[in-house]
Amino acid sequence: MADPSLAQILITFGGLFLIGLVADLLGRYTFLPRVTLLLLAGFIIGPSILDWLPDFTQQWFPILTDIALAMIGFLLGNNMTRARLSELGRPVLAMSIGEVLMTALLVFSVLKLFSVPTDIALLLAGIAPATAPAATLDVINEYRAKGKFTNTLQGIVAIDDAWGLLVFSVLLAIAEALNGNGVVETLQSGAWEICGAVGLGLLLGLPMALLTGHIRPGEPTQAEALGVVMLCAGLSEWLGVSYILSAITLGAIVANLAKHHERPFRAIEGFEWPLLILFFLLAGAALHLDTLAQVGVLGGGYILLRSLGLVFGAWLGGRTSGVDQNVRKWMGVALLPQAGVAIGMALLVSQRFPEIGGVILPVILGSTVFFELIGPVATRYALSRAGELNQNDTIDDDR
Repeated sequence: MADPSLAQILITFGGLFLIGLVADLLGRYTFLPRVTLLLLAGFIIGPSILDWLPDFTQQWFPILTDIALAMIGFLLGNNMTRARLSELGRPVLAMSIGEVLMTALLVFSVLKLFSVPTDIALLLAGIAPATAPAATLDVINEYRAKGKFTNTLQGIVAIDDAWGLLVFSVLLAIAEALNGNGVVETLQSGAWEICGAVGLGLLLGLPMALLTGHIRPGEPTQAEALGVVMLCAGLSEWLGVSYILSAITLGAIVANLAKHHERPFRAIEGFEWPLLILFFLLAGAALHLDTLAQVGVLGGGYILLRSLGLVFGAWLGGRTSGVDQNVRKWMGVALLPQAGVAIGMALLVSQRFPEIGGVILPVILGSTVFFELIGPVATRYALSRAGELNQNDTIDDDR
């Protein structure tokens, strides 16, 4: 195919931004979050229905994904300040561990109860706890949700990817041991992905915290913040570590050590939404309903068990840490979105276990379609039940 013309590129992205504007406006007058509307719009204009998008958008999607998720991770790191952790540390820790372990345990045990092969049950259990921080955080931002429930949710989303990667690495190693593959190499790879990400975040975060507000006294530039965040994303990809976790660590270091720590986060927020419009629309275009049709009984069971595991795990963790009943009751519902991290895990599984990749990959791709579309609606509903939606910017929930 010939290279796209400048006119084609400009028309495509101009149209995508206008679609994002329409989705944003519709989100104010319907119960659907703009994330779901953007995903639906992307699905409609994508190859599954209208096929309006040029081929070059598929090549740009991985780049947009890395940048968007790095920005989301950096913004989530702003919630990891000493003051916030001292206030919410124990509930966030207990509920995040509870939902990760309960989800993995429930998926594995029930699938085994119904005679699903052990390696398949282990691998699906390892993928199940993964969440979608981009969708969750955007729902919070769209409705300007504020309060204890929202703060706890942001803290859990920021930390549960680390627990999820750890559980996935251990279960992947056990599955490889059952198949006679190298266990040590798998555990080393998982440890590097987590520890390397934290180390990279520290390495970039310390100088950023020192320089923020000093390049231009008291006013860090947007180029300064964007440069370091994109450098973090690129180095994470190059080193083979979790770019979300490295960006969260970067944001946490800046939030705790920078003199004017709020300013780089505001700089990123000013650039974030246009990029997320492209990210969610292209993510929607990548959805295929035929993958949902291939899921079958195993996929339906996975969807149900993952949902129950998140709800009961968050509730149990909240109860052990003394969290308010309203918070622990709805937290698991707010964590239902699942997207790119789970797909990445499934692709890794299909590489390591080609003989069962044909089972795992359709289940995860199909369930991702479900959780990407339904998850943001569930998050909005949970925030509404917790009483933390800004009703000035949303419709009345009782309508």
